Amino acid sequence: MSDAAQPTAAEVRAAAEALKEALDRHLAAIERRVAAGDAEVEAADAAVFAAFNEMAAAGEVYDELLYDAYDEVTPFEVPTSDGASYQGPEEPEVLSVYQRRDYTVAEPRRLLAQAARIAELDSEGVETPDASAEPAAGRSVKAALGVLFGEFDADEIASRHEEFGLAEGDATLWVTAQDEPAEPGEWLSAPFDSVAPERVVCRFDISDAFDDEALDAVDEVPRWLGS
Repeated sequence: MSDAAQPTAAEVRAAAEALKEALDRHLAAIERRVAAGDAEVEAADAAVFAAFNEMAAAGEVYDELLYDAYDEVTPFEVPTSDGASYQGPEEPEVLSVYQRRDYTVAEPRRLLAQAARIAELDSEGVETPDASAEPAAGRSVKAALGVLFGEFDADEIASRHEEFGLAEGDATLWVTAQDEPAEPGEWLSAPFDSVAPERVVCRFDISDAFDDEALDAVDEVPRWLGS
């Protein structure tokens, strides 16, 4: 952007005031929903979603003007639904949860040692007679990962990743509404092919792209993708 086209300080200040007002409207809509009776819940939900969208739009305008004028950014990630508004049932009875976590192998030797220790234990946690022999799990990162993820579920690995020599990357979890339960084994060969953006009820993202201080306060940043 050229200097002539840069926003003025007054324009940035006006965008900040508009964002503050949008924040107040969003909070007020939430408070009204809390106080609403059963017959008014649907209208109250719609008001909260509308206020949310207005707040997101105001935040995006402020973020852009702040960057253009001062080369600064806000710590907020504006949630988007990639153009898809929620079209699922208002009261979903069947859910599918899609989750991805990324890691880097930060300490291969630690990973190999942990996998070797796991492989040396029998199902009761007692060392086997041949524990002195180096197990296959300790010979390659690929084999070690197979042992690790075979022994622990994804949530435990996430909570203990440093112990296993892993460093966390981005993570996301999507909750989607379904019409009926899937048949056993139906989606196992391609678990993520059936993700429908218009069926996403909510999603939770963790990323270094977000402000570090904000992530210290909350471990997960919710993104509600309804309309």
